[in-house]
Amino acid sequence: MVAVDCIDCAADASVVNAVNEGIEIARDIKSLRRPWLMISVNDDEDLHFRKAEFDPEDCPADCSRPCETVCPANAIAFHQNTTLGISNGAGTPRMLKDGVITERCYGCGRCFPVCPYDKIREVTYVRDAIATADLMKRDDVDAIEIHTSGRQTSLFKELWSALGDSVGYLRLIAVSLPNAGDSTISTMNEIFSIMKPNLQSFNLWQLDGRPMSGDIGRGATKESIAFAVQMANARVRPPGFLQLAGGTNAYTIDGLKKEGLFQTPSVNKYSDNATSTNGSANSSQALIGGVAYGGYARKIVGRALRAMQSQHGVAACVEDHPQHLLVALEEALALVGPFKFL
Repeated sequence: MVAVDCIDCAADASVVNAVNEGIEIARDIKSLRRPWLMISVNDDEDLHFRKAEFDPEDCPADCSRPCETVCPANAIAFHQNTTLGISNGAGTPRMLKDGVITERCYGCGRCFPVCPYDKIREVTYVRDAIATADLMKRDDVDAIEIHTSGRQTSLFKELWSALGDSVGYLRLIAVSLPNAGDSTISTMNEIFSIMKPNLQSFNLWQLDGRPMSGDIGRGATKESIAFAVQMANARVRPPGFLQLAGGTNAYTIDGLKKEGLFQTPSVNKYSDNATSTNGSANSSQALIGGVAYGGYARKIVGRALRAMQSQHGVAACVEDHPQHLLVALEEALALVGPFKFL
């Protein structure tokens, strides 16, 4: 059965609990190997760690509300006391207020430039290292992804030191960084030298091409493909798997294939050993080992949730209508299918 390797979420105990609950619900519907759960942190200000914020009472009554239209996560709402299918912790739906639904906002920033009255603010945050270290010691957290700007390594070193021996509890350490041009490889080598003394797990480099844009269209993945090509041409790279992110969508794999940087695993039915196919002879040993789908995956899930709410009301919970979750699950499996046959 095809399955994803990791599910990434915020480094927050309540979010980790919710994701684990969701995983088990999905596995009840369809038999799946349990994916690893990965928590995300940042060492500095980062696009992935921000929220939109505004006071809806300041919005003029005649505003056309383009922010609500442009939001890909349906995180801006003017519902006037509508209940939402997000639990308040006691198992009951919570009342939805006008404005930004914080739980849904993932900081894409598309609402900022469209507000005709410049009312929307950007709120950034950095995850607490001590609280993160405690989360990493839980037996239901398998990996961590550290977002770094790549501009300097001092902040990464400070965070890594604060995480302490908690890194020893994990199966995978991932570092997500943008393309900084010629300095990217040297930055990666510096970061690896910081991690190496107490790195006891797999490590992975997430190449963040065009953050949070995968749902826009075919062109959004060009920067992630270009990042992959740059890594392929680099003579000296630090150890670790490479994974694409930022603008990744249904067109990313085709782009990798055109560059000879993608191979799919196939298993001979008479053997337990996997063999690589579908790559050129000089394909850099299938340089890119995986793809992270963020905005595009949200788009898939969002379609299923909107279909459910149109049939059963905005307060409907997906747990009560698993047929809609199954639709999203089947589409997600088709997306990751080219990577593995498990």
